[in-house]
Amino acid sequence: MTPPLTVDNHVAVIGGGPGGLMAAEVLARAGASVTVFERMPSVGRKLLLAGRGGLNLTHTEALDAFLDRYGPARPRLEAALTAFTPDALRAWCADLGQPTFVGTSGRVFPEGFRATPLLRAWLQRLGSLGVELHTRQTWQGWTDDGELVFSDPVGATLVVDAAATVLALGGASWPRTGSDGRWTTTLQGAGVEVVPLQPANGGFVVHWSAPFRDRFAGTPLKNIRLSIDAASARGEAMVSAGGIEGGAVYALSRELRATMAGQGHATILVDLQPDLDVDQLAERLRHRRPKDSVSTALRRSAGLAPVAIGLLREATANDLPTDPVALAALAKALPLRLVGPQPIDRAISTAGGVALREVDDAFMLRRRPGTFVVGEMLDWDAPTGGYLLQATFATAVAAAHGTIEWLRTPRDRGTAPAPVGRCPDR
Repeated sequence: MTPPLTVDNHVAVIGGGPGGLMAAEVLARAGASVTVFERMPSVGRKLLLAGRGGLNLTHTEALDAFLDRYGPARPRLEAALTAFTPDALRAWCADLGQPTFVGTSGRVFPEGFRATPLLRAWLQRLGSLGVELHTRQTWQGWTDDGELVFSDPVGATLVVDAAATVLALGGASWPRTGSDGRWTTTLQGAGVEVVPLQPANGGFVVHWSAPFRDRFAGTPLKNIRLSIDAASARGEAMVSAGGIEGGAVYALSRELRATMAGQGHATILVDLQPDLDVDQLAERLRHRRPKDSVSTALRRSAGLAPVAIGLLREATANDLPTDPVALAALAKALPLRLVGPQPIDRAISTAGGVALREVDDAFMLRRRPGTFVVGEMLDWDAPTGGYLLQATFATAVAAAHGTIEWLRTPRDRGTAPAPVGRCPDR
């Protein structure tokens, strides 16, 4: 076992994803000595993978509606999100030489669209601030004296004595980037309450018939509305071999999980033609040509795609109603039974994590003073659309400011920390 690494005002940031790197930057700008420990061979892997189809950083939705996207966690996240807003995140990107643009849906992307240039510029900045990156280091927990313990791939152990620690280890939905949720056992062993991790922004299992699955797996359901109880979402979904996924499904994942927790399954209503009401749709179906089959009428008169027609047949065991009003009503509220979530490693994000009552307003663990938790490790979730990254960045900034105040405050820790410079407002 190597001797402990001790540096005045040394902060260990564990996790080299967007939350960890943002905390490291704020801390380094304040004058702290920062080391980022990452278990993978390089940092920023989740950011690169998330940006493969275009890096959606945040959203331009009005702030109050934006905050509502965090559901029950809004009261605990609101201070962080109003201190580091979407506009602040866009200004930070521009300062890196990566200006952003707003897409037609209100989502915000780098002008280059990809994550690679932004990450490259960010790592250059962190290097200029003196942030050290230690890769291939897996956090194992604490020693009895409170030192951090890491191991590398060959089994060598590193013990680090840090003045403060920021944990930014992500959830469990991206194991190939290092976010596999193994930290839950370590924190539970330290007495910290951890809400079980669950898939969020992921697909749900539907027991399709073999003919429907074989024909339509991989086919998008475009321009639909999904509803469960009072919640609804309009957009697209994708039929998969094992169920259904896509943006409209992800937007309802919180409600679907809650329903499944109570009754073991959930039924969503699919509106296959949200631009028409039942009477308008029925009127179109009444004017079908005499020789047209029901399927042909649904395609020509109602404007439904083959996958939507297939879904109607799937829901009725291929016994479609012939009455135009009944058929229109079914197309406007098609019941689809979901029997469970798809595996967590296929989800975009996770719900659950460190219970919010376990951290103070600066996201410091109440049971382990000097240790801060950020990002997806905390028990909150949000839909896709930029809300996930925004909250990850915002909690990281808030925790970094909390860490700075922790370092400024003398306490009985052997020697009081030296003063730390004030972090510039962003």
